[in-house]
Amino acid sequence: MLRISRVLVAAAFTALLAMLPWRAAVAAEPVKIGLITALSGQSALAGQAISRGVQLAIDEINANGGVLGGRELVLVRRDDESNPAKGVVAARELIHKEKVAVLFGGLDTPVALAIVPLANQAKMPFMDPWAAGTPITKNGADPNFVFRVSAMDELVDVAMVEYAQKNFGSEKFGLLMINNPWGESNHKGLVAALDAKGMKPAGSEKFDGDAIDVVPQLTRLRDAGADTIALVGNVGPSAQVVKSLRRMGWDVPIVSHWGPAGGRFTELAGPGAEKVHFVQTYSFFGDQSPVGKKVIAALTDKYDDINGPADITPAVGVANAYDAMHLTALAIDNAGSTDGEAIREGYFEIDTYPGLIKTYKDPFSKEQHDALGPQDYVWAQFIDNRIVPVGLQD
Repeated sequence: MLRISRVLVAAAFTALLAMLPWRAAVAAEPVKIGLITALSGQSALAGQAISRGVQLAIDEINANGGVLGGRELVLVRRDDESNPAKGVVAARELIHKEKVAVLFGGLDTPVALAIVPLANQAKMPFMDPWAAGTPITKNGADPNFVFRVSAMDELVDVAMVEYAQKNFGSEKFGLLMINNPWGESNHKGLVAALDAKGMKPAGSEKFDGDAIDVVPQLTRLRDAGADTIALVGNVGPSAQVVKSLRRMGWDVPIVSHWGPAGGRFTELAGPGAEKVHFVQTYSFFGDQSPVGKKVIAALTDKYDDINGPADITPAVGVANAYDAMHLTALAIDNAGSTDGEAIREGYFEIDTYPGLIKTYKDPFSKEQHDALGPQDYVWAQFIDNRIVPVGLQD
């Protein structure tokens, strides 16, 4: 009888030992972060910047012990080619096949808006480090799983009007919007921003993403008396606006959303690109905080094509994504798990984080899913193919 008991104890001990490696493996299983962005096409430079910002933050987090008591973060990327349908396919794959804990994405507002209902339905936290469409975070879902560390259209539109008035004395705004949901979002915001000042647009025009001639729209705005162009468009379309203005010989101030910053704008636009003033959330030029200095050093060490601030472009892609990933890691640790609903609550529990763009204090609440506001915006222009804050050319 004693022998049988010893055998049973030994068997149980052996079984326990066999389980331990499995349990250790589960405890150390990496936490996957999904990223959907444009990694090819005209906006690929912005997609690369987002990817680098996320990866840099992940490297730092892993070097400091990872999340959830020692689990490493791993980035799983997909190229949406700025196409909403491809973005949805990628989102489904990352959510259901790759089992990511958090989904990053939204370089293009139409792509982000296509993914939003999918994320909310799957109870998947969706962090947007770029696309500024107001309905992305203000999507009406309850509960809402979408968060953003970036600009937001309705706030950018107010900033555009105020910047133009202050710097150009603008009184008659000609609105020129890309013909897609992002353009619609900004048209609504700009009209509201002007209305708040007792003003109306001198004229409103739309142009397609593949337009190669915007002279007709610009001619109508000029004839309507516009003294400033309020522009919303991505890299290629915005470049066509500059080229069309040059063909017309119309020298008019252009105050833009940040679409031109997403790729090869100066190459595509040619002379006059520097006249476009656009909003940003960060610049690596000028005096840097300790975090900024650390990020610049890490980027120059990690990537051969980066030798200094001029090569970190577009800066907002890196900066927004870097801060968003660090905030997400805090949310995961607050959650104590990779459960989507718990991570959503974890975002609300973030107290203070000294980030790159700013020190975040209670960045998210159930009513506020946007961590940045107008006080965090910087105005920039292209100088010698570099994105430089307006007035800072050295």
